[in-house]
Amino acid sequence: MAEGWTRHLKGDVVDAYSAGIETHGLNPHAVKAMAEAGVDITSQRSENIKEFAAHDLDVVVTVCGHAHETCPVFPADCRVVHVGFEDPPEMAREIAEGGASEEEQMNCYRKVRDEIKAFVQTLPGCLKQGI
Repeated sequence: MAEGWTRHLKGDVVDAYSAGIETHGLNPHAVKAMAEAGVDITSQRSENIKEFAAHDLDVVVTVCGHAHETCPVFPADCRVVHVGFEDPPEMAREIAEGGASEEEQMNCYRKVRDEIKAFVQTLPGCLKQGI
C-alpha cells in the first residue's frame, strides 16, 4: 500500500520501491482497500529487499516492526527510517478469531491504508527533517 500511495501521490518527486524481508504476493484485501481509494496496485509485485542490493538507495523506510528489526545493513550513505504501521493481515486475523465479519476485517486494511496515505502526503519533506 505504501508503494501504491507513493507512486500515486508523489510519483513526480519520489521514486518508490516496495520490498520485504520475505515475499508473499499481493494481498487481495490490500488490493481491494486501495482500489476503494482509487489507487490500482495490481501491477505491483511482492519483492525481496535483496533484489535491490545493486540499487543506489537514498532512504529505506521500514513500515512494520518485523522489517525494522530484521532489515539488512545498507551502505553508510543510505538512511534507514522506521515509520511503524500496524499489520493489517495480523489485525484482521486477530479480530476474525473473535468472530468479526469480512467487512470488519476489511476495516483493518482501510485504517492502515488511510494512515499510510497521511504519511505519504508528508513526503519527501519529513524525510529531510528526520521524521
